[in-house]
Amino acid sequence: MLICVTNRKLCKDDFLHRIYQLAKGKPHAIMLREKDLSQAEYEELAIKVKEICEVNQVPLIINQNILVAAKLKLPNIHLSMALLRKYKHELLPFIQIGASVHSSLEAKEAQELGASYLIAGHIFSTDCKKGIPPRGLPFLKEICYSVTIPVFAIGGITKNKVMEVANTGAKGICIMSEGMTCLNPVELTNHFWI
Repeated sequence: MLICVTNRKLCKDDFLHRIYQLAKGKPHAIMLREKDLSQAEYEELAIKVKEICEVNQVPLIINQNILVAAKLKLPNIHLSMALLRKYKHELLPFIQIGASVHSSLEAKEAQELGASYLIAGHIFSTDCKKGIPPRGLPFLKEICYSVTIPVFAIGGITKNKVMEVANTGAKGICIMSEGMTCLNPVELTNHFWI
């Protein structure tokens, strides 16, 4: 399973066209990240991305912005551990609740707090986390075996590393850089299935 994570700053062409192309390739979901936007800007963009995802029948995951997700009646939310703890009593409207984790303790806590999937990383070196050492495949395997919910790997994952990731027990992967920069976004998902 593949989740495409957005980062419009990496996108050199038209961002919404790229989202459409990614959605046309039928990933498991598209996560609208865009952490630097104000709530109003994020909501405006989320409305446009929601339309693209609906046309292509691809789930949209709202990243961090629980108010926008609730307002737009979007059933999928992804939160940091801090926000998962903060909003643990306000998650009933959501069908899919994801959490970013950085240790097996966090993974277990996220599962107990109601997360339905986890994203663990960063696994390999990536320009998005310059100067921060990757956690590696043993870390990913530890996360996968510490919980019963699906774990997605993120960070520096290229098509030639997919099998290594799959062998850890991960149910899927997340990509950001490659999704925002590749030449053929529609075909991208063909290279990243676990």
